[in-house]
Amino acid sequence: MRYSEGIIGRILVVRLEDGDHLPDCIEHLAAERSITHGVCILVGGADDGARVVVGPEDRSSMPPVPVIRDLQGVHEIMGVGTLVPDDSGRPTLHMHAVLGRQGHAAAGCIRPGVDIWKLGEVIIIEITGNTARRVTDPLTGFAVLDP
Repeated sequence: MRYSEGIIGRILVVRLEDGDHLPDCIEHLAAERSITHGVCILVGGADDGARVVVGPEDRSSMPPVPVIRDLQGVHEIMGVGTLVPDDSGRPTLHMHAVLGRQGHAAAGCIRPGVDIWKLGEVIIIEITGNTARRVTDPLTGFAVLDP
């Protein structure tokens, strides 16, 4: 295990609106407000066509081939993620979410894209005094956390 420390900075209370696209809108807001590091909590609605990574095709193939699930219909969504800058210094959201509809649920990474249906609520808790970065792992191709 590797870690680094930081201090809680600003807290942003964000209302996402119909059609806002995740992760882009959060990354854009973070860059606009000069937030490089943080924690994000999300609740709201995901529109028809949400896409989430639900695992690799095979655990031993490198780089992994992601399994992407396309969801039909509006879903409830709840997620949590981290904001950490990538190799270029741009804040990048890594968020996993659970999306549910009519008693069925999917869980996965929202990186492929989720549009908000009507509204979403996000709390961004800024972490200051931290130098963690995401670096590209040559074996997996993942942008991994380097605390």
